[in-house]
Amino acid sequence: MFSEAWKSCKNILCIRLDNMGDVLMSQPAIRALKEGIQGRKATLLTSGAGSSIAPFIPEVDETITFDVPWVKTNEIRGEQQLLALANELRSREFDAAVIFTVYSQNPLPAAMLCYLAGIRKVLGYCRENPYQLIAQWVPDKEPLDYVIHEVERQLRLVGMAGAKTSNTKLLLEIPKEGRQNVSDKISDLLVSSGIRADEPWLVLHAGVSEEKRLYPASDYISACRSLIKQGYRIVLTGSGSERDYVGEISRQLGGVAMNAAGELSIAELIALIAAAPVLVSNNTGPVHIAAAVGTPVVVLYAMTNPQHTPWQVANQVLYFEVPSKLRTKNRLLQSFHGPSTPRASPEGIVAAVTELVSLSGKHLSGATRLTWSAAAGNRVMPSIPSGSGFSGFDEYNICSRHQHENVK
Repeated sequence: MFSEAWKSCKNILCIRLDNMGDVLMSQPAIRALKEGIQGRKATLLTSGAGSSIAPFIPEVDETITFDVPWVKTNEIRGEQQLLALANELRSREFDAAVIFTVYSQNPLPAAMLCYLAGIRKVLGYCRENPYQLIAQWVPDKEPLDYVIHEVERQLRLVGMAGAKTSNTKLLLEIPKEGRQNVSDKISDLLVSSGIRADEPWLVLHAGVSEEKRLYPASDYISACRSLIKQGYRIVLTGSGSERDYVGEISRQLGGVAMNAAGELSIAELIALIAAAPVLVSNNTGPVHIAAAVGTPVVVLYAMTNPQHTPWQVANQVLYFEVPSKLRTKNRLLQSFHGPSTPRASPEGIVAAVTELVSLSGKHLSGATRLTWSAAAGNRVMPSIPSGSGFSGFDEYNICSRHQHENVK
């Protein structure tokens, strides 16, 4: 629809102001923008949370970090700082901007920011006519007419500007200079977790940024106890602020679950998830990291926005209700009901883990080291160091493992 107007645009501002997972799900759309025009530069404007994953997204050339007042954040920014941001954006002389939003977000504050920055060529979804604030307006038909995956939503948006890509996968790359340290850290972590050769294990990410998406710790504990009886070792991850919460889960599970919450950088978390046979998690950022590195994932999915399930990776989605006091006040979302089955339960978690691990057919051990192969496009790959005592292990590309269509 707007492709002719975008052919001369070389300096693009990509606006994604929410969380890490949202930024990652916008990656294929940003890739499409980059592939469409040779030499095009993509600058990402995102939140502090979103900026944490940006260094590992190869399509992002530069990142501007700012927590805006119209998106939920712990950082409070005043009007003077917001005006200073508009001036900074103006000084960068962007040719155009794309506003990436979920259907429950209002794009107009971001559009006003672009207007103040002198960016007139703005592409975005909007429910009502934004007039000159979004000059290239795509009427938002979600969720009343249909619901599509978040990745597909953003690909359709940039498609209006003539941006296409045949590669719609998520993909993370760890910068070359840090790879060896990351490999060593994860190898040491797995060894200290007591994971031995051919012993099943998994990563459990029990924390989440919003309370309404927090699956009950007691049910996680019950599921993990059953898995431990089957021989599984558990590595628990989370942010630094979640360390005490995750630590209580670890204590309840005894010595077979390591609390690594707050101990890992984003690069190390990416590598750990890449090495894991399976990830169990709330619907939060690590789920999309798992999709990007090809690790099968079991998602305990709060019935909020239904379009953020794992993208193109083997997965099982188990749904649970949000407590009534935490449910959204957004009337549009209140009137829309997404999937509600299969229901989450400890037994469901155990069954899902068993099925996904059987699909992968491999158990990586604590002695596994992570290396990188130029032939694999610098994607994370496991290999066995000499003298490790392992045999019969075929090196394989984690990033291409189980790139199935997502299960909804």
